[in-house]
Amino acid sequence: MESLSGFRWGKGMKVPSGQISTVSLQSIQSNNYNREILMTNKELIQQLYENFAVGDVPAVLSAFAENIEWTESDGFPLAGTYVGPDAVLNNVFMKLGEFSENWGVEVERLIADGDTVVADGRYTWNHKTTGEPCAVRMAHIWTFTDGKVTKFLQHVDSATVKELIG
Repeated sequence: MESLSGFRWGKGMKVPSGQISTVSLQSIQSNNYNREILMTNKELIQQLYENFAVGDVPAVLSAFAENIEWTESDGFPLAGTYVGPDAVLNNVFMKLGEFSENWGVEVERLIADGDTVVADGRYTWNHKTTGEPCAVRMAHIWTFTDGKVTKFLQHVDSATVKELIG
C-alpha cells in the first residue's frame, strides 16, 4: 500500500513530494494513434485529494457526479447529506473555516475494491480561538459509478471533534 502520510487538504495545505501519484488523463502516441490512459478509482481519489490540497476546488467538483450524495457523520458540525457538487461546496467546503483554522486531512492509506475507495487518516486543524493543534481519526468511503464519485460517506468520532472545537 502506498503511504500518503502528511497529505493535507484545505487552507494552508501541503502536498508531500513523491508520495502522491500525479497521473492524470492524457493522450499518448502508440502505433500511430492516440490512446487514453485511464486512471483507477484509487488514482482518481489520490488526484482528488491532491487537487484539493493545492486549492483546485473546480477540479475536485468535476470528479463528482451531478447527483453525488455527500454524507457528513451525525454529530459532526456539518452533519447531513448534501446532493450535488454545489451543495457540497456551499455546505461543507465553504463552512470548514467557521469552526476551525487550517482544516486538513492527512491520508495515511487508500484501500480500493471495485467501485469503492476508502481513505484512512486523520483530520487536523487549529482551534479557532486558541490556535491549539487538534486531530482526530477519520475514514472516507468513496463510491464510483461510470468514473464519477456518486457517494461520499464520512466516519469520524464526532463527539471528540465537538469537544476539541468547543
